Amino acid sequence: MSPITTSLFELFTIGPGPSSSHTIGPMRAGYDFRTELASLNTSDMDGVPARVRTVLYGSLAATGEGHGTQWAVLAGLGGMRPENCPTDVLDSLPEENPEYEIPLGGAVTKTSRQDITSDTLRVLDLEHPNTLVFQLIDADGKVLHEAEYQSIGGGSIRRPDAPAPHVADVPHDYGTMRQLRALLQAGNGLTLDQIIIQNECALTGASEDGVLAGLETVLAAMEDAVHRGLAAEGELPGPLGLYRKAKAMFKRFRKTPLASAQLMLALDAYALAAAEENAAGHTVVTAPTCGSAGVLPSIAHVMKYQMKLPQDALRRGLCAAAAVGLLVRHNASVAGAEVGCQGEVGVAASMAAAMLAMGRGYTMHVVENAAESALEHHLGLTCDPVAGYVQIPCIERNAMGAVKAFNAFVIASSEVEQHHMVGFDQAVIAMAETGHDMNRKYKETALGGLAASMVNC
Repeated sequence: MSPITTSLFELFTIGPGPSSSHTIGPMRAGYDFRTELASLNTSDMDGVPARVRTVLYGSLAATGEGHGTQWAVLAGLGGMRPENCPTDVLDSLPEENPEYEIPLGGAVTKTSRQDITSDTLRVLDLEHPNTLVFQLIDADGKVLHEAEYQSIGGGSIRRPDAPAPHVADVPHDYGTMRQLRALLQAGNGLTLDQIIIQNECALTGASEDGVLAGLETVLAAMEDAVHRGLAAEGELPGPLGLYRKAKAMFKRFRKTPLASAQLMLALDAYALAAAEENAAGHTVVTAPTCGSAGVLPSIAHVMKYQMKLPQDALRRGLCAAAAVGLLVRHNASVAGAEVGCQGEVGVAASMAAAMLAMGRGYTMHVVENAAESALEHHLGLTCDPVAGYVQIPCIERNAMGAVKAFNAFVIASSEVEQHHMVGFDQAVIAMAETGHDMNRKYKETALGGLAASMVNC
């Protein structure tokens, strides 16, 4: 099996919600196409370029309005990148409805929201359910140049016609949890965080201090999303009329006299806070996706503020979470359009359980067992956003995922670790097979589950 060669900061991407596949990925694709257009030689074209047209397919077409995909595409074509766009960019664009000029080999072309369309009929021949096509057209609509992109999950994009990028060799080859465990048991004294950081340095050319600084940036962005969510209140955007709950939940947490209820309330409040910020289209961290962006920050917040763990413990925990997320991306998927919510909140819970176990100083066996339990008990979870908005059931599902992550850690740290029956690799295989067999209407199309029953009843 090929080794994992994905950067930590492709897994942990900072950008606007509410969906990494539907906002961050399409924004990156739009920016990439804009960059390509700037270098085109228009003199060889069979026509005069007039506009840039974008066509969304598959899940992007089915839920694009609710997920903000059209505005994310427009922002990317307008020159914005997820990493540095305004926090509230997807709030402001619908009001402004701008028309952007795009450099074109010495000339200029234009695009606006009216140039972005959705094709919900083309489904069966798609190579990937999150597909979008950019077209440079003339005044009569004739295509002069085009490019297809796939938003493959977690904010990552792929061009089917592009050659495979050169990937640097990593010092520690692993593609499964079993192989990762073998590296740790080889007697060379390596720790999990050292393996993750050294591989990252080899892949990106960054120094160890640079990688550690990047991890700190990720943790800070997660914490910021929680703090913003705890301070906000009112109705979330969209037609559902859903009100934020995190601030009220946090007040209840601070007032409750029951010690047994405090931790549960804290987990819920923190997870809801980040998930509500995501639902508002504000900046979050993909962990592993925007739709699951409340789970890991909730656990990290509890580790820092309730457990009083040092920052180094959070960084080491984040490396364990990264290992889990990278393994799932490598061997299955984290895209709701491919495997349902088991690949989003399920994987987020698995990552969070591993983070907590590692941050608390437990062995690799406990880290793996905690991650496996959290993933196992999300198997089969569908992705059925009501009206296509990442609100119902997505926001509360983040809180449920955080609680399951904590309980998975409790069970793993309390059992005899050698008595744990299911391996992490086995759970990932099961998740991939379940996602493959899952009916399309339960995979981020808003055609089944709660998305259907909320409309039909």
